[in-house]
Amino acid sequence: MQKPKTEAAWLALNPVSFVTEIEVRQTSAFMRAYKKLHHNQKDAVDKAVTEIIRDPAFGIAKKGDLQGIYVYKFECVKQRFLLAYEYDADTRVLLLVGTHENF
Repeated sequence: MQKPKTEAAWLALNPVSFVTEIEVRQTSAFMRAYKKLHHNQKDAVDKAVTEIIRDPAFGIAKKGDLQGIYVYKFECVKQRFLLAYEYDADTRVLLLVGTHENF
């Protein structure tokens, strides 16, 4: 099964009742990094995004100049990946995804 190209298509294939109320935005840096991932890595990132949509407090809040940015750490094919995002009550903004070395 091929990965849908748009966020709306992805949400249509992954129906979750609460997702319709929350808008998920992606920065160009996130989209570039996501595009370079292998299919099994994309699956792990998709699961992490679902977790963030459900409860954005899973991530660790950054301090100082990066205040307001959260980082969610997760395992992806025996490697630690990080997902940076911002959120408010009805929006999640995905900033960047990658390994610790490339973050």
